[in-house]
Amino acid sequence: MSRPVFFVTSEMYPFCKTGGLGDVLGALPVTLHKMGIPVAVILPFYRLTMNRHKVHQSYFGLPVGYPWAPITADAHKIVYNGVPVYFIERAEYFDRAAYYNTYKGDYFDNAERFIFFCRAALALIRRLNNSPAVIHAHDWQTGMLPAYVHYYKQYDPFWQNTSTVFTVHNLAFQGRFSSRLFDGCGLPPDAWSMSGVEFFGDLNMMKAGLNYASKVTTVSPSYSREILGPEFGYGMDGVLRERGSDLHGILNGVNYSIWSPENSRYLPRHYSADNLSGKKLCKDALIAELGMSPHLRNRPIFGFIGRLREQKGIDILYEIVPELMKRDIGLVVLGEGDAGFEAASMRFSQEYPGRYAGIVRYTEPLAHRVQAGSDSFLMPSRYEPCGLTQMYALRYGTPPIATSVGGLRDSIVPCPADDCTGFTFDECTGDAFLEAILEALTLWENNPQRWKEMVIRAMNQDFSWERSAQQYIDIYRSIGYGQETL
Repeated sequence: MSRPVFFVTSEMYPFCKTGGLGDVLGALPVTLHKMGIPVAVILPFYRLTMNRHKVHQSYFGLPVGYPWAPITADAHKIVYNGVPVYFIERAEYFDRAAYYNTYKGDYFDNAERFIFFCRAALALIRRLNNSPAVIHAHDWQTGMLPAYVHYYKQYDPFWQNTSTVFTVHNLAFQGRFSSRLFDGCGLPPDAWSMSGVEFFGDLNMMKAGLNYASKVTTVSPSYSREILGPEFGYGMDGVLRERGSDLHGILNGVNYSIWSPENSRYLPRHYSADNLSGKKLCKDALIAELGMSPHLRNRPIFGFIGRLREQKGIDILYEIVPELMKRDIGLVVLGEGDAGFEAASMRFSQEYPGRYAGIVRYTEPLAHRVQAGSDSFLMPSRYEPCGLTQMYALRYGTPPIATSVGGLRDSIVPCPADDCTGFTFDECTGDAFLEAILEALTLWENNPQRWKEMVIRAMNQDFSWERSAQQYIDIYRSIGYGQETL
């Protein structure tokens, strides 16, 4: 049997999730397991996780030695859909009300927290005494792992045949911290260089992953090209160009057992591309649930789900809300984020009662109902490494209106193409966004048959994880997976 692939990540649905990273890790390891790849996942044991899930097996006293020599970690195990999932426990780092931050900002010790997590994950793998073929790390929180493995291989035979993959889910968040945190982190002095973890005098944990991983992946082909330039590269474009032959873009998939109108347990009525009647009932139910005007049953409702941050283009949506309200449409905004954007959403709810519904929180059940009850989905992101919500919208028969960037470009066929599944616009401005929405509104009002045909095409798009998983298997094999040594 092949040696395992260990995923090390800060999020995995259903245990811990703030966004797409959690959804990806909730699906990809399970898909690989079903395809015959031995996989395991290692996560932090957050308070929100330990309060909801019971562990079945524990490992005590793992020797981490960070931030000082006697420090240890405990680990616990659950089997989820056939995949062993391990949780690293250290109360002072992970027994907190949130994963990364509070309303005041990021936790001040996030560097220490995730350096500790990376080192504890490797200590756990060493305790399990099952040398992995591949360690697959995700985003800056686990960016130090490829660096540790690179140096461990130089003196510990256990890691000699272990390769690493580092996946960038969002390059804008890099884990950049003071240089003083490099001291004692466990890397040798020569790692403090431009070709190592140093970035303009700071410790950069994302850069560690980019420089030391055997292969680097992003979550869509378009994003892998966009980050090679300064606009989307966030200072890492030069590093990424140097890794060009090792950089691969793989479009994320969708877990249709959870995200589809045929299967979702959160909808008042199921429906499919063959029978759309349930979608109308979901729209009526959403109008009632959110206290919107009953006349919107015969007018289009546009939905937005996401973090209320400029990356997601919420500011350009707010810019055109007054103009949209003149068109007698409904608008649902579900999400939380920057306090100013949250306040603006509440203000619009008061200014346009019955037609603007602002819900300043995120809940998985309501996200499903907004997808199903809306007629079109808004996604005006300034950049989008992949995006999953537009893929959910396609399956829910809610054609997206999105910026033509990253994974949005890779997953939406824009009108007026004969095989269109949604609408896109190039310039991230209020005027361009409004023009795209009005294009959709015109089609909805004037050609309902063509709109229905587009809805059915959208629902028939297939972004199942198996295709993406096979591409990851190909990358694993290119760096030694399945090439067992005696």
